[in-house]
Amino acid sequence: MRIAFVAANREVLPDPVIPLGLLSVLEACPSTHERLFLDLCFEPEPERALRDFVREQKPELVALSLRNLQSADYSDAHSNVQAYARLVAAVREVSEAPVVLGGGGYSLMPEALLERLGADFGVAGEGEVVFPALVEALTTGGDTAEVAGLYRRVEGRAHAPRTMPPFVDLATLKFVSRRRVDRRHYAASGIESVQTKRGCPLHCSYCTYPTIEGHQSRLRPPSHVADELQHIRLEAPEVDHFFVVDSVFNLPRRHALAVSDAIAERGIDLPWTCYANPLGFDGELAEHMVAAGCVGIEVGSDSGSDTVLAKLGKSFDAAAIREAHRVAESAGLLDCHTFLLGTPGETLDEVKRSLDFIVDLAPSAAILMVWNDDAEALVPPSASPRTELRQSILDLLSAQAASQGRWVVPPLGKRFDARRFSLLRRRGLSGPLWQHLG
Repeated sequence: MRIAFVAANREVLPDPVIPLGLLSVLEACPSTHERLFLDLCFEPEPERALRDFVREQKPELVALSLRNLQSADYSDAHSNVQAYARLVAAVREVSEAPVVLGGGGYSLMPEALLERLGADFGVAGEGEVVFPALVEALTTGGDTAEVAGLYRRVEGRAHAPRTMPPFVDLATLKFVSRRRVDRRHYAASGIESVQTKRGCPLHCSYCTYPTIEGHQSRLRPPSHVADELQHIRLEAPEVDHFFVVDSVFNLPRRHALAVSDAIAERGIDLPWTCYANPLGFDGELAEHMVAAGCVGIEVGSDSGSDTVLAKLGKSFDAAAIREAHRVAESAGLLDCHTFLLGTPGETLDEVKRSLDFIVDLAPSAAILMVWNDDAEALVPPSASPRTELRQSILDLLSAQAASQGRWVVPPLGKRFDARRFSLLRRRGLSGPLWQHLG
């Protein structure tokens, strides 16, 4: 079968993101099939590019990966759903090939999106088992209704799977071939993505990781992670930084230690950064991470108020955030903390308390977001007490951010714009751009 794998994500701020998940599904699909790949990230006219690709390549099946339902570039959120609908329509204009939806964004609303976008099939969660099973059913004339984990659209209505597959054993996955990656990703940032585990045991109220990957952490063997980094070095010598895309790298702590040691033992000379949680982040772990080339951590701190942190289901308090900053600073690690202001039930006084907390914390960088109910609902903004609170928060940030040189406020465009990022990259600065605010 001739299969087109299409990455639909087009966000490039602060940096474009390699479609690691889709490429992993491609690698899991047997090589007896012809596997075509198209990344729409840099295409100025994505619908035309997709139509031309499908018209010329004539795939028998089109797999379309939807990374985000809303923009994930830290700016004010907007819906991507209409853009995805146009891509499905573009395929329909030139081909009768079935369309399969997948990706993190699709996994959040699988039945609704399958009906709304008019595709034929959908894969929620991990696709490395489900998608090859669908291909097998289509090529042998099997019943697609028997494919575990597969959503189907029949006569305009979405049907959920009869059964769900087990989670993927990460030790069995093949390395993603970086030769397929559009080299413009590396030219833009030099950053590569690496995953050491899937699943998240935490219970943050707004987070989608457990929905997509499950609550139980499934660990890659540390030696496999080091093997993949060496593999990247061979296939993508342009890479000068890698980012660990686990929901949280340092939980479980023993795995983070083992991965760090495996990287250090191989002598892999690539700087890297990761997401980290204040829990389990101590001086010993920080020392091992630094020895392995880690240069910075990104912490989803969210608030400086213990009351708000508890409402958000966070596993730590403000004192733990302070301790994580102290540990990072002592180890020579840069730390970027993201704060989410104006969450449901939060008052303006609590927001002010968080702003005072951030000033006192003085991390390497702070990214300040403002909760947006309307973006979550995918509808235009409307007047309400919540939107009035949001505007009050934006006014506070506008007045204060100018004097805080390490604050990034994407909703206001403060230290978050394409021109600034382009200037930093032209200076030859690698890794996440928050590291270079100073």
